[in-house]
Amino acid sequence: MTALRESADRAAATPARGADGRGGLPRARNRRVVPLAAGLVLVLLALAVVAAGTGQLRVPPAEVLGSVLHRLGIDAGPLPSHPNGDAALWTIRFPRVVMAVLAGAALATAGAVMQGVFGNSLADPGVVGVSSGAALAACTGIVFGLNFLGAFTSAALAFAGGLVTTLVVYLLARSGGRTEVVTLVLTGVAVNAVAGAGIAFLTFLADTQAREQIVFWQLGSLNGTRWQYVAVVAPFVAVGLAVALLVARRLDLLALGERAARHVGVDVERLRLVSIVAVALLTAAAVAFCGIIAFVGLVVPHLVRMAVGPGHRVLVPLSALGGAVLLLAADLVARTAVAYADLPIGMLTALVGGPFFFWLIRRTRRRSGGWA
Repeated sequence: MTALRESADRAAATPARGADGRGGLPRARNRRVVPLAAGLVLVLLALAVVAAGTGQLRVPPAEVLGSVLHRLGIDAGPLPSHPNGDAALWTIRFPRVVMAVLAGAALATAGAVMQGVFGNSLADPGVVGVSSGAALAACTGIVFGLNFLGAFTSAALAFAGGLVTTLVVYLLARSGGRTEVVTLVLTGVAVNAVAGAGIAFLTFLADTQAREQIVFWQLGSLNGTRWQYVAVVAPFVAVGLAVALLVARRLDLLALGERAARHVGVDVERLRLVSIVAVALLTAAAVAFCGIIAFVGLVVPHLVRMAVGPGHRVLVPLSALGGAVLLLAADLVARTAVAYADLPIGMLTALVGGPFFFWLIRRTRRRSGGWA
């Protein structure tokens, strides 16, 4: 027992192993962590400046930085030369940039945690029904004209729907005080199917205007983001990220197997419940105002894992940065690819994520020698 505990503790501290079998990240991967983190931060900052200044009213990067510095009380850099430049930045552009960063970080972190809980790099936050539950609740509000919270009604319904659906999936999958991964996956598939049928029925009932809103919401968009929306989403994302970082070490222990994790003192059921709640919180917060944005939670954690290994204490924060970069870049393309049009951001992430998912399946099958 003592030997098993010591072995698991060492594995949790450095979960990935080198080719020589010794604990610890391979040196090549270990050396990549700091440069990758620094690179992602620099790319994120550069993208934020470019995205804020790009649009029908163009603001040069120097003027974007100057506007930010002046808001911080630092008298440096030029202010926007256009009379409406400063107002456009702080009323429209910056809220959208911050929302893209928050939503991307939330979805990618949720994906990293979900893959750790399921022990499978093909897992996605949608497995536990968060996105489908959020979509069903939002569509219900749209079709029946619910407006009890004004502009926040659809977002509140989506958030609540995502959390409730996740809870239902977990309770249905639980038996004898335990929840098996396979049962959880199959229950999630069934609940997703039921939610999809509900959305189809609501679409059938809806009039033309409501039907267009349903389709647009399901495709995902950051259009119309305001600081009020950011203020609602940010606390939930912050809590979800904090929980993900707190459970990172225990997710490394869980990678040893449930029996080994229990032997070293990990309450597997509690870990699984806390992790799923964190995933639901992050995903529901992201989709509440942005709609369904697919594949971010699948693509980003896997790319980060390929670069630096599977240790969650590194994987979680780097996935958050990578998700923020990916969604901010996708939103920039969505706003600028077609003149005077705002493409659905979920469509763009699906265009990238679909082929990547196919490649990932083929790669996993080839490495495992088949599925039999």
